[in-house]
Amino acid sequence: MSKILIIEDDNSLQHFMSTLLKNNGYDVCVASNLSSAYTMFFSHTPDLILLDLTLGEENGEDFLIKNRQFTESSIIIVSAIDDFAKKVHLLDEGADDYITKPFNPGELLARVRVGLRKKTSSDPHKQFYSYEEFKIDYEKEQVYLNQSEIHLTPIEYQILKHLTLNHGRVCTSTSILKSIWGVNHSESDAQNLRVFMANLRKKLEPNPTRPRFLLTHIGVGYRFIE
Repeated sequence: MSKILIIEDDNSLQHFMSTLLKNNGYDVCVASNLSSAYTMFFSHTPDLILLDLTLGEENGEDFLIKNRQFTESSIIIVSAIDDFAKKVHLLDEGADDYITKPFNPGELLARVRVGLRKKTSSDPHKQFYSYEEFKIDYEKEQVYLNQSEIHLTPIEYQILKHLTLNHGRVCTSTSILKSIWGVNHSESDAQNLRVFMANLRKKLEPNPTRPRFLLTHIGVGYRFIE
């Protein structure tokens, strides 16, 4: 049973989310402030965290930044702050997803399912990745589509590896650039990323103009499959 930690100071919303998730078979623990959130985080080792940004006078972003480096748990921001730049910033800081309040219960459950799938597929030490007719041998750095090997350039492969290790998660352009070109990446690298993505689609997508695997989130980044 997957463990979910809800960090939310609105008691009615906390109760609603907790009840919804428990009724759908999840093991749920809750916290109303950062102090109890840290206690629950280290004692329950949740698979997924639903994190509000505004916790009284406390800032949920502090929890994200301090704990992202210590956990592979999926972290989904649940906030009434509907600001595009803020969303991109938090995704760059390590959030896996962002849901704006108010939300539909079905949407929350769907985002939770995606977040849990991401956790099970993002082990950096795994040797293989497989999705439908698409397969990667990470050890041999070989990519297959419909059992035929697809030849990629080294950078194309590294981009694809980064996206598939984060299956289902929106990877911001900044996070991809840091992963491939390092923290000192340039503006030309950002322009080249779009070219590499276009080339990857030509090699991997049955119809590059209507991609199935490599999806674009305009102004944010890219995602490999839902």
